Amino acid sequence: MPRTNAPRRSLRALCVGAVAVLTLGLGSTHALADGAPGTEPYRPGYHYTPERNWMNDPNGLVFHDGLYHLYYQYNPEGSRWGNMSWGHATSPDLMTWTEQPLAIGQTFDEQGRSIEDIFSGSVVVDHGNTSGLGIDGEDPLIALYTSAYTSAHPERAGQQAQSLAYSTDGGFTWEKYAGNPVVDRGSANFRDPKVFWYEGATPAESHWVMVAVEATEHKVVLYTSDDLLTWEHASDFGPANSVGGVWECPDLFELPVDGNPEETRWVLVVNLNPGAVAGGSGGQYFVGDFDGTSFTAENIVDEVPVPEGDVLWDFEGGDFTGWEVTDQDGRPTEDGPFGNAPATGALSGQQTVSGFVGEGLVNSFHGGDAPVGSMESAPFTVERSHLSFLVGGGNNPRREGTRLDSAPPAGTLLWNGFEAADGAATLADLGWTGSGDLAAEDSPSPDGGEGAIGAMRVNTWTGGPKGDDNIGTLTSPQFVLDGAHLNMLVGGGGREEDPEQTLEVQLLVDGEAVRRLTGPSDGLLNWRSWDVSDLQGRTAQLRVVDEATGDWGHLTLDHVVMGDEIALPQSTETTVNLVVGGEVVRTATGTDSESLDWTSWDVREFAGQQARLRIVDNKSGGWGHVLVDHVVATDGPVPSTLESYQWLDRGRDYYASVSYSDAPDGRRIMQGWMNNWLYAGAVPTSPWVSSMTLPREVTLTRTADGIELAQAPVAHATDALIAESARTVSRATVDDRTAPLRVRGQRLGGDMMRLDVRLDPGTAKRAGVVVRASDGFAADPSKSADGAEGTLVGYDAESGKVFVDRTRSGAVGFHDDFAGRVDAPVTREADGTVSFSVWVDRSSVEVFAAGGTRTLTELVYPDPASQQVLAFAEGGRARILEATATPVAQTMFTDGTGVTGP
Repeated sequence: MPRTNAPRRSLRALCVGAVAVLTLGLGSTHALADGAPGTEPYRPGYHYTPERNWMNDPNGLVFHDGLYHLYYQYNPEGSRWGNMSWGHATSPDLMTWTEQPLAIGQTFDEQGRSIEDIFSGSVVVDHGNTSGLGIDGEDPLIALYTSAYTSAHPERAGQQAQSLAYSTDGGFTWEKYAGNPVVDRGSANFRDPKVFWYEGATPAESHWVMVAVEATEHKVVLYTSDDLLTWEHASDFGPANSVGGVWECPDLFELPVDGNPEETRWVLVVNLNPGAVAGGSGGQYFVGDFDGTSFTAENIVDEVPVPEGDVLWDFEGGDFTGWEVTDQDGRPTEDGPFGNAPATGALSGQQTVSGFVGEGLVNSFHGGDAPVGSMESAPFTVERSHLSFLVGGGNNPRREGTRLDSAPPAGTLLWNGFEAADGAATLADLGWTGSGDLAAEDSPSPDGGEGAIGAMRVNTWTGGPKGDDNIGTLTSPQFVLDGAHLNMLVGGGGREEDPEQTLEVQLLVDGEAVRRLTGPSDGLLNWRSWDVSDLQGRTAQLRVVDEATGDWGHLTLDHVVMGDEIALPQSTETTVNLVVGGEVVRTATGTDSESLDWTSWDVREFAGQQARLRIVDNKSGGWGHVLVDHVVATDGPVPSTLESYQWLDRGRDYYASVSYSDAPDGRRIMQGWMNNWLYAGAVPTSPWVSSMTLPREVTLTRTADGIELAQAPVAHATDALIAESARTVSRATVDDRTAPLRVRGQRLGGDMMRLDVRLDPGTAKRAGVVVRASDGFAADPSKSADGAEGTLVGYDAESGKVFVDRTRSGAVGFHDDFAGRVDAPVTREADGTVSFSVWVDRSSVEVFAAGGTRTLTELVYPDPASQQVLAFAEGGRARILEATATPVAQTMFTDGTGVTGP
């Protein structure tokens, strides 16, 4: 039975005693009992999170009988993606949520194996019972979802099709339709149906519409139906605009322009991963017309602009004249990743390549992702201010402290690198012992990962009968630590600070783990090192501990070397580099996208000097290639092509956003997953992973850039503001420094608030506010105290953009792609000012600027005590004309039991 929803008091009454205090004298707001849901570090106070386990895309958003229903992708078994089912929560106001029992679960065969996972979809109220699935005269709720058939399915293994489930009790329990699937294209990437009723000019022209995607073809496919059971293909849309990743989670709806019912447009939302403007996953949208069967967009960008300047290389000549092309050993070759001539598009086995100019481009996918190598240009003189070029392919940046080869360090090789010798063929022969699923007699293995030296390596996936679900240990015999460094090649899964699963290589001294490391969640085995100089002369053991299950639930280990030399990791870069004086002075990489886009380097400091361009492909695994075209010396930076598209959000953490069906008063309310597939599995939260964004009401407005979506938090979010506790700072001047904002001498701060800012940038290059700041933080890193943290939200006068910079926001080291800055172009008001609102929660900031036409959503993980609000200016003087901080009441886990209170 579903949980009942008891009558609720007003939101204000509900949250008495559970508000986030807007601090004037700072103190922790985590006052509930230790360990209770809602008290954990980073647990949001007013954004939805499940009590525990993994969550991603919102699904089936619908309003029915006074309740908002939020279904979502959910793993009922753990905190990593897998076992995909529909979780469920309900709310009367979009802010106070009650987590309900699992809504739609996997389908299992007689052996207990999943044969069908439940991927994303939508829910509609079947007004008029067109499906005939309602009972007792009541309209049923109908869910259309993607059946992702697993390898165990007897007929459709690996395919995706659209299926139906129905509910006759208001959306709390669901029955899968016996005639599933209802739409089947025989495709492996056909998913994410969004269904709505189209009201035509006559009843005969009215019908149900489904928009779904052929994800890898970058197409939205449209179907129509009279009864939700039988569907007919109507049309396709796409590819268009950003095609850098798979298309997912579409939506289609009509809105008036500036509230005028006589002028409307249809909005087609297409989420994609990767290929978003801020990197990784995000959502774009198209504005146009829909006639009931086909959508026509009016904001498609068709051509890649070529900037004015001196074209240094356009790769149109049919060869690589002027370039030296080498393989991984530095030898000229025609068989390396770049081939012997520019490519003319996609190569064998590669997805469609787009965004290049003319016929030719550099494409290092010759032979797939496995080959590695480099190519270097003839020298040229730096004569203009910028060097601009098109780049695509893998997101694999150059990192300091790495080397291009994987040569082992000097030292003593332990256990012969796991290669058979002198009659020793297994770990047991070498004196190792195993436990659980991992028997020493079953290791090492010739399989698994790249980068191993020789034929064999330890692999806990192949070392037992259950693959990623093997559980056990492998422990070495004792050896003496007779060097300063213990080096080893490690690959496989990562479980950094995961309280539920351990996946580590451990160094044992006297039976205790004194060093430990986990894998990179990558197939490549790369060098890792421990400084053991303090343990020299001691006897030790190496232990591989695999207590992890699910995706990346294994480790690989090879070539353990004891010595005084530290092993440098092998670079896995796919980069374009500017070399001056033999040193790399600028570098760029792709975005895990087959669509090229412009990158520009400011090279004024090298004017008149000789330089070379070096293109490197040193990664042999997934996305191990680079795309380059049209290198142009320009007199200024070239805007990214992605910037010209229309985006739902220009931050990194607003994905899979779709709208609620049947929202009251005809409002269009959208909600997204607050995470990014770049790092979603690594975020430092437990026992839950991921939250939803604030629900946003969207409207259409006409701007200088055309007709655009404007977004604002729903009215219920403003109901959660504690207006009587608001504090305002007026006319605070900052001159090239960072300073606290004070109210009557006391510092402004808080961990849950809305901060409304009106800024006069003045003469500053950059200015704004810092939220969730600690003592000693300064916007200029050189002036900041060691370890100080804060998230900058401001305006960059040089670029004309509002930005969020989370580089030093707190915990950022859990993934290489997390730290950084995002921005959005914003035109100043007539008086030169810039205004924005920042909704701050315990692990997020959501910024609304330019009347809501520009939004930036970012996760942050600060220390709970970091709650100050600061003002900053760089390169000049700015004024905070007004900054009002209003606390937001806690609306989640208000009773400390994991259920939002009555």
